Amino acid sequence: MLSHFERMVAFRYLRARREEGLISVIAMFSLIGIALGVATLIVVLAVMNGVRGELIKSIIGLEGHVSIYANARGINDYDNLSKHIATLDGVKSAVPKVEGQIMATYKGQSTGAMVSGYRFDDLQHKELLIKRIVEGDLASFERGEGVIIGRRMAEKMGIHLGDNLTLISPEGRATVAGMVPRVKAYKVVGIFAIGMFAYDNGLILLPFQEAQVYFKLKDNGADGASSIEVMANDAEHAQAIALKIMQELGAGYRVYDWKSSNSGIFQAVIVQRNVMFLILMLIILVASFNIISSLIMLVREKGRDVAILRTMGASRGSVMRIFIVCGSCVGVIGTVVGVVLGLLIAFNTENIQLWLESMMGHRLFADELYFLSHLPSKVDFHEVAIVVTLALALAFLATIYPARRAAKLDPAECLRYE
Repeated sequence: MLSHFERMVAFRYLRARREEGLISVIAMFSLIGIALGVATLIVVLAVMNGVRGELIKSIIGLEGHVSIYANARGINDYDNLSKHIATLDGVKSAVPKVEGQIMATYKGQSTGAMVSGYRFDDLQHKELLIKRIVEGDLASFERGEGVIIGRRMAEKMGIHLGDNLTLISPEGRATVAGMVPRVKAYKVVGIFAIGMFAYDNGLILLPFQEAQVYFKLKDNGADGASSIEVMANDAEHAQAIALKIMQELGAGYRVYDWKSSNSGIFQAVIVQRNVMFLILMLIILVASFNIISSLIMLVREKGRDVAILRTMGASRGSVMRIFIVCGSCVGVIGTVVGVVLGLLIAFNTENIQLWLESMMGHRLFADELYFLSHLPSKVDFHEVAIVVTLALALAFLATIYPARRAAKLDPAECLRYE
């Protein structure tokens, strides 16, 4: 425990006199460095958590937790199979789906897209999609009269409600002239905006039966689906549920959970997060070295004072604690300032983004590069505690060498020529 004498001397040394101005400047730069490092680290971790959360919400909200495919083309007994899977423990629902890659064209413009065919009742349960329809409604979709597309695709190709969008599938029919692709035009009856570029730019929703006909899953008496989407009660248990479904269905099916299907995206986010954590910790480490240099200079400047304190009865431990307090105060104040600044920014990232975009006159983050149209943020206070602990630990460790050096000063040598 610190005595009143040790606290008084330490705080007196922190108030540098004019001739010690350089020491004060170095200490201030150390404080600013620690504050900026801590604040930046908190903001980066919060944004990475937000991006991961938005990706998970978007992917799960549209693709389901587990996807089942047949090794043969299509799943014929999809209704009975969906009902059976829905009875398994941990499964919330199981619905059939038709999907396929196509080329979408409109007035000479074309783009690749993924078509997903859903029954109207099944589509109603996709709240992420239903709540993000910005134009049109589901009444026409329920009657099987048209398609729903993403806003980015509509803006890029100049499509409006009521326009006819032509879908071209490479899986056509064989003729004497060769393979002819399937071409069919559909009326655009709705436009959605999820906020994730991959979906807003490349997803087309088609009524289930119409998608069956288009992808030839209802030819020659067949009645099939491309896959079955399974929603679990808890998304984190999707891998265990996928394993259970695989054991139930046997070797004729392929089962994927959402983590394995999108492992590349999430691994990239995790790697970026870890790399940024290490890089920003180096900022705090550099600021800690500034604490060392400022304390060493303070020890040299206060050498005579230390000698007098020692001759008056101060122990080496007491001198050491005085200088540890001097350095630790810089670390503590810098960490507190950094935490407050970091949390303020982390809780207001979207407002800051909008303000910067209004000042600069253009989008700050292109969603086609960053997957998302906004900058999400999610503060994890457990991570904030880790950052604070590491920053304080580095600041404390930085004070040990200068404090030990001060404690080892020989009073006789310091006062020899006084």
